[in-house]
Amino acid sequence: MFRLAPAVVVIAIAATGAPQPADERIAAIESALYPFVIVRGETLETTPLAERMRQLGIPAVSVAVIDGGELAWAKAYGFADKDENVPATAETLFQAASISKPVAALAALKLVEDDRLDLDANVNDVLTAWRIPDDEFTVDRKVTLRRLLNHSAGTTVWGFSGYENGVEIPSTIEVLDGAGNSEAVRVFKAPGESWRYSGGGYTVLQRLLTEVTNEPFPDVMTKLVLGPLAMMSSTYEQPLPSAWRSRAASGYDGAGVRVSGRWRVHPEMAAAGLWTTPTDLAKYIVEVQRAYAGNGRVLSAATARAMLEPGMNDHGLGPIIEGAGRRFGHSGVNAGFRAVFTAFIEGGSGVVVMTNSDNGTDFALQLIATIARAYAWPDLAPQEKTLAVLDASAYERLVGRYDVPQLGEVYEITYEGGRLYVKGKDKDADEWGPSDELRPESDLRFFEREYGTNYEFVVADGEVTGFMWLVGPGIRGQRVVE
Repeated sequence: MFRLAPAVVVIAIAATGAPQPADERIAAIESALYPFVIVRGETLETTPLAERMRQLGIPAVSVAVIDGGELAWAKAYGFADKDENVPATAETLFQAASISKPVAALAALKLVEDDRLDLDANVNDVLTAWRIPDDEFTVDRKVTLRRLLNHSAGTTVWGFSGYENGVEIPSTIEVLDGAGNSEAVRVFKAPGESWRYSGGGYTVLQRLLTEVTNEPFPDVMTKLVLGPLAMMSSTYEQPLPSAWRSRAASGYDGAGVRVSGRWRVHPEMAAAGLWTTPTDLAKYIVEVQRAYAGNGRVLSAATARAMLEPGMNDHGLGPIIEGAGRRFGHSGVNAGFRAVFTAFIEGGSGVVVMTNSDNGTDFALQLIATIARAYAWPDLAPQEKTLAVLDASAYERLVGRYDVPQLGEVYEITYEGGRLYVKGKDKDADEWGPSDELRPESDLRFFEREYGTNYEFVVADGEVTGFMWLVGPGIRGQRVVE
């Protein structure tokens, strides 16, 4: 179900040396995580960070905060492996999952600057050992690097489940041709016509970078990005080399059970294969911010500005553009791992949160909102809402089923006991997700207090026809007429 996409007894382990007032801010953040929404007139309930981790069953969380264009502090809590009582530190490695994509995009754009790739040329003009099969959708429109980077290439396969640690994994070409545990990556609609998230497209990108450099993808990333940015605790190598494994966190599912083999292996490296730390991802963020200002080590200002220009569904060339164009960010979801980062394009602020739990996304977002409050960052701090008073008919007109084709999901809104609720599920699923209460700001604007998701219902000719989420354009629910 859509949330505001895309963290035991806890021991605080390692922190960078940071002067006041950072220590005061850290203590305040640790003592009280704020809800996404503060309702005026209602009792404000906060939860200590350690207690919130216990409530959600999150073994470890690692965080890095950027302030004034520099790393302000980094700190880890909990256990990298709770089964073996291995504490997490700021040096513990986590799977970045889909945050691998915007980091990989940096290498692709560097090759564009070096005139080794063209953003708008047909990638099949470069690919040789494997090429995207042409079909009726590619007659007039071609798959280009730009379209791969911003998910408008019309390619299939939104994500990958990975492989059990220790088993033989397919090559990049085998993944692209569907010889692994995912379908073949193909073009299923006209490139450049519309947006659809595609990890498959980033696997094409992985093959493209390998062919143009004639080097293994992890080496390409080390040479073009990880090395120049001194991201010494980061690697795209899959499987994770033995020398790195003692530093790696184990992943845990939503019930707190450790992932078989400790983690999954992702040959789809550009899409999901980066192992890293929040501190290293902070270096990536600072580089993008500095490049945008004309002081980058990898990209020029012109290329950085193109990277952060919002396209379809607010996606830039790698990062997602957030906050009405003021921020860039991304989230990541691999089995047993969840990660989120967001940063201001100008001003030098940002935050990275990484967890080793399937329950980590909502925790990460709550921690980010609390950090934003401590630093007085606009847009990200908990929202303050005033409840509207509505009669029963105002709620009843919203009841019904809503289709969200872009996500392949369906939502049902019900009115029970004087309250409005929403629940969702994949179209093909049998089970509905949990119900969340929608609380009114007006007769057409509602919010979820726990997750901070804002809904606005759409009316045409006096009838409610759908809703949209107020987190950016492009994703809407259409009312199903039965």
